[in-house]
Amino acid sequence: MRTEFDGELEERLVRYAGIDTQSDEEGRGSPSTQIQLVLQRLLVEELGQIGARDVRLTDYGAVLATIPGTAEGPVIGLLAHVDTAPAYNATGVKPRVIRNYNGGPVTYPDAPGLMMTPEEFPYLGSRHGHDIVTASGTTLLGADDKAGVAIVMTAARHLLAHPEIPHGPIRIAFTPDEEIGRGVDARLPKDLGADFAYTFDGAAVGEIEYESFSADGAVVTVKGVSIHPGTAKDKLVNALHLAARIIQTLPQATMTPETTEGREGFLMLYEMKGTAAEATMKFILRDFELDGLAAKGALLRQVCEAVAATEPRADIACEIRPQYRNMRYWLEKDMRPVDLARDAARELGIEPVSVPIRGGTDGSRLTEMGVPCPNIFTGMQNIHGPLEWISVQDMGLATKLCLGLVARAAVK
Repeated sequence: MRTEFDGELEERLVRYAGIDTQSDEEGRGSPSTQIQLVLQRLLVEELGQIGARDVRLTDYGAVLATIPGTAEGPVIGLLAHVDTAPAYNATGVKPRVIRNYNGGPVTYPDAPGLMMTPEEFPYLGSRHGHDIVTASGTTLLGADDKAGVAIVMTAARHLLAHPEIPHGPIRIAFTPDEEIGRGVDARLPKDLGADFAYTFDGAAVGEIEYESFSADGAVVTVKGVSIHPGTAKDKLVNALHLAARIIQTLPQATMTPETTEGREGFLMLYEMKGTAAEATMKFILRDFELDGLAAKGALLRQVCEAVAATEPRADIACEIRPQYRNMRYWLEKDMRPVDLARDAARELGIEPVSVPIRGGTDGSRLTEMGVPCPNIFTGMQNIHGPLEWISVQDMGLATKLCLGLVARAAVK
């Protein structure tokens, strides 16, 4: 289904994706990387050009703006994040548009051995005839979540150009650092000032999500005893060996991302570095239920304690900190924002699907902090890697859904 917004969405996505905005977990500032501000300042300029009000870049790196209401209604927030994931190369992104996709394998100009097929990715096969956007093979695309940014900007421009469309006040927020779990600053809920909100950060058409993982992060530090290897007999305690033992003791055939699906949680080692003297491992813990999340934390601590008991000269510390919680705990108490989006989808002939997100969004944190915030599809697929792609027509449907839900919320 082609829409009147396809051309604008494509132009915006291609332009935004070419700007490096990768976040960095090690960055101590807000945002974590200054490069994110390049896109944020551009968005401030563009919001001003289309006539948005109260446009500002906050000192914590978020862009905020207002679309004044044309009717009575709740204040609705529309959000997307500008940062791209640190999980894969995001420097030098070269977006390309494959027009009228023929349904066959997709190859990549900068990575001749790379291929994406509809047999492996059936959703791709279902987009025969669509205009799809990919990167060139050596980077991710950044549709996560620059597609969301393009959708919100396009919807905002349309609403401001057509004041005859009834809608209540709309607050826009483009956040940094979502990919590293720091997208929702403690000041954002008050600064946003929305009764409820939506993140445009979902995948397949029809997805309207109100359930996410609950998430913790863990850092395990192993301190050994360093000494010259030539005189190490009975003295050296190799921190890397102990770290490897921890990894080997943790479940491998179960409870890892590559062995779980649906409502199954996992425990994932995503970074390890160090020397024989000291090693650090970083884990993410995920589960849809708090008791399951707590059990995974307890397992990690038990394994660390067991390995530590084999070598009393070593110091093994396990620090676990909360990241975000399943937004279902709050949204299921008042499903009106979800139902509003579902009704808007059905009006477009889209059957809404609410599947649990095997991840989290800024909406997870916002909902926990008092601003109900379901997540809505953009069309993005295969995110965080070189096979990332998106259909322009899917983005068009997300834009129409955005316009439909704000209109439906207005008091006629």
